Amino acid sequence: MGADFVMLSLPPILVGVLAAIACALPGNFLLLRRQSMVGDAISHVVLPGIVMGFLLTGTAAPLVMVLGAGVAALVAVVLVEAIIRTARVEQGAAMGIVFTTMFAGGVLLLERSGASAVHLDVQHALYGNLESLIWLDATGWASLLDPVALAGLPPELAQLAVTALLIGAFVAVLWRPLKIATFDEGFAATLGLPVRVLSLALVMVAAAACVAAFQAVGSILVIAMLICPPAAARLMTDRLERQVGLSLILATVSAVAGYVLAGHGPLWLGLGGSVSVAGMTATVSGVILAVAALAGRHRRRAT
Repeated sequence: MGADFVMLSLPPILVGVLAAIACALPGNFLLLRRQSMVGDAISHVVLPGIVMGFLLTGTAAPLVMVLGAGVAALVAVVLVEAIIRTARVEQGAAMGIVFTTMFAGGVLLLERSGASAVHLDVQHALYGNLESLIWLDATGWASLLDPVALAGLPPELAQLAVTALLIGAFVAVLWRPLKIATFDEGFAATLGLPVRVLSLALVMVAAAACVAAFQAVGSILVIAMLICPPAAARLMTDRLERQVGLSLILATVSAVAGYVLAGHGPLWLGLGGSVSVAGMTATVSGVILAVAALAGRHRRRAT
């Protein structure tokens, strides 16, 4: 039983948790800045960039994916500004036009290209490939201490571990400037803090989390983890420190519960088969947000 768990379940659970944490950390600051939809936009924009990067280089290496997503984000910004100036529509409408169009273009590229050979297709773009992240070299818990076996871990695990660690370091090092600029940009500017640089850096960090998590967990889960755990945590506390800590706990609970319910939930209900891990994890995070909203409403009434 232990060997089967380590081989089949441990890697996708860890990948899901790391992806959730990597997305939830910047998601807290985007939420407080009222920029949560920036994460939604990023998750749409990265798709055509990743596909084009693969088509041009023939590889799905992490650096290629990041560069492709970065170029796509730059193109999106230019297109949004062009639409605002030429069509004279408000920013939200321009963003909606550009981001949905680019995502649709990415889907068409996926369907017409050979990207499916490296697990880049429409289904993986939406739901990821968590279920396929199997540790074939694992023979049990002892494999966690075996360098030869560890070399056979799914590469997505190492990528997301590094990404989550770097994002955590970014937040820890710049905690005070980020906190001040998030709540009062005017005051931050009077203190000499580089407000625009901090804002751009935060968006870039969120983009890095999206790119790292995209191939493994898909766009649906990326969007859910950027928004739902931070929003639920915000409803539970008014202190930023507690909000960030709670969001990480809720993100972890969503990832673990989503994996368990996706595999065993239908069986508990007397149904056959299983459902998408990413879809179930996103559903769990949404349920947690709904419960937090109801609890937060009662808490406000009590005070």
